[in-house]
Amino acid sequence: MSAEDLERYETEIELQLYKEYRDVLPMFSYVVETERRFYLANDVKMEVRNEGGRVYFDVHLHDAWVWDMYRPARFVSDVHVVTFKDVNVEELAGKEI
Repeated sequence: MSAEDLERYETEIELQLYKEYRDVLPMFSYVVETERRFYLANDVKMEVRNEGGRVYFDVHLHDAWVWDMYRPARFVSDVHVVTFKDVNVEELAGKEI
């Protein structure tokens, strides 16, 4: 496989992932961004913890979708993220319950 073929393949997968994201977005209430992943979720619980003078974030997501082009199944029932980096949680506007 040439470098051009690989680039074309990755571009196609990323386009498919974007289309899937656009389709599933209305199903979720929150957008969660970490340094490694981007998630959509319906339930988010985040605790800021301090251990030995270092602050970290302990994040639990339930009923989530993961932006990851190499993952065969992007729907995940439970996710647990522990990170020392920033975490951004946004509630999506217009979600009807």
